[in-house]
Amino acid sequence: MPMEKTKYIWMDGKFINWDDAKIHILAHVIHYGTGVFEGFRCYETKKGSVIFRLKEHTDRLFNSAKIYRMEIPYSKDEINNVTVELIKKNGLKAAYLRPIVYRGYNTLGVDPFPCPVCVAIATLQWGQYLGKEALEAGVDVMVSSWNRMAPNTFPAMAKACANYMNSQLIKMEAITYGFTEGIALDNTGYVSEGSGENIFAIKNNIIYTPPLHACILPGITRDTVMVIAKDLGFELVEEMLAREFLYIADEVFFTGSAAEVTPIRTIDKIPIGEGKAGPITKKLQNTFFEIVEGKIEDKHGWLTKAR
Repeated sequence: MPMEKTKYIWMDGKFINWDDAKIHILAHVIHYGTGVFEGFRCYETKKGSVIFRLKEHTDRLFNSAKIYRMEIPYSKDEINNVTVELIKKNGLKAAYLRPIVYRGYNTLGVDPFPCPVCVAIATLQWGQYLGKEALEAGVDVMVSSWNRMAPNTFPAMAKACANYMNSQLIKMEAITYGFTEGIALDNTGYVSEGSGENIFAIKNNIIYTPPLHACILPGITRDTVMVIAKDLGFELVEEMLAREFLYIADEVFFTGSAAEVTPIRTIDKIPIGEGKAGPITKKLQNTFFEIVEGKIEDKHGWLTKAR
């Protein structure tokens, strides 16, 4: 679906009309993928709108930029404050937020240093990332023929634009073969993550998830679910997972700021558990939404008042 416009996008210190938010065709980011970004949500609650884990997303944006030697010309507090202000100026009660830091227009060589570091933040109207029924019924996925990048090639811990060329290959392959999403393995053949989601598997009431060295992005929703799982008394293990472990798991689910907590009902057309959202996945999912919707106490301080 086409994006639904909002009124303003913030670019390099100014609130610009949506249609005027443009960059030059010779900007470094277009030719070399020299950008890092974030994606997170603002939720509507009975007590007003709240941004979920704004601080942690901004921290990760700055960490991604640091890895790529990009000095952001604003402080974290400035970025956080502008994000809240943008939601208010656009009159939104709920939104998906997309900050991006990128190398702009100056030179066109591979060396990015002469190019300015630019910053923009947009707000989008974005529903369920993997489909309206996904959160309840689950999704059908495949193990991709494309692996995640090997260590010391592209830094998986940076949420970098260039990394998502790999994600696009995974996603396009899955769609082409009739699946909603793909699961990538790492360069050694162990489970890594989806094209834009982290992955969890449950077996005998133990929750498993690949560790950071499985070439995954350190997902903030991943971290959230890990904290929730421990709060609920579940045993959680970070370890390398074999592909076949997913087939025989009792439950498997994705996490991500866009995907939230999405059950997986089949992998490579093999039903997972009973082929629908399992009880532990549902409990984690329900608790997640109760927190972000303000229905239970935000005891970890994850919510920032937006309006």
